[in-house]
Amino acid sequence: MLATLAAIAAFTTVAHAEGPDWAQVDDALGRKAAVSQDVHRYGFPRTDLNVTLDGVTIKPALALGGWVAFKPMGKDAMLMGDLVLTESEINPVMAKLLADGLQITAVHNHLLRATPATFYMHVGGHGDPVKMAIALREALALSKTPGVVAPATIGQTSDLDLDTAALDNAIGAKGKATGGVYQFSVPRTDVISEDHMTVPPALGAAHAVNFQPTGDGKAAITGDFIALSNEVVPLITALRQNDIEVTAIHNHMLDDEPRTFFIHFWANDDAQKLAQGIRAALETTKADLKQ
Repeated sequence: MLATLAAIAAFTTVAHAEGPDWAQVDDALGRKAAVSQDVHRYGFPRTDLNVTLDGVTIKPALALGGWVAFKPMGKDAMLMGDLVLTESEINPVMAKLLADGLQITAVHNHLLRATPATFYMHVGGHGDPVKMAIALREALALSKTPGVVAPATIGQTSDLDLDTAALDNAIGAKGKATGGVYQFSVPRTDVISEDHMTVPPALGAAHAVNFQPTGDGKAAITGDFIALSNEVVPLITALRQNDIEVTAIHNHMLDDEPRTFFIHFWANDDAQKLAQGIRAALETTKADLKQ
């Protein structure tokens, strides 16, 4: 028995020693990760940009929050992420990422009519997380994405001009206040995989819904839903029936199973009305709703 326990302890020590050196990844990216289970996620908010849409100045936490996340695979890792870029930054950043062996899985808009226009480049990869982090840092240096940045302010819900308890109740999930925005991350009840590995919510397999107060009980909302092919039409129909604009439908991943589509949206209206519309859209999917 003692021999067995010793063997287990030795195996655990070796496995831990062979895992990624997250301090080196932090150093390469110039920021600390937010850790959810075993996923290390890094934010790259475009705090340098002043983007407006329909008279609303977009906060980085609403729609300009680029990110990358790493899920360990032994000493290596799976990488997924979404970089926020201006039009002139797309080609140099893409060329550098491809030259360093990372994948580009999508380039698209999230918003319509925004000034200046912003685009979203989805990246992927497998391998040494430190090397991938260095590749990301060097590619982002070809954009004006801020380098070392302070974490987004985690505010109290009282800081927001919104009835957040009512929003939680309407949507059926608990949100959090970050950078002047109330954010929801709603996981699915089924399993999405990429290259035969489960994609957890922190790596992108969750519905994301953000509310930015715009005064008098109103909010601008945006984000994305992750939907299976048979959920796309019912979902966008529910959004349109609730006066929520559909701004993009596209893929984020190349080898996902089952195939998934991401649906982006926009509205600026009464926050409680919009929350009810979001709930109607969530109910067309296998969303993990608590009520």
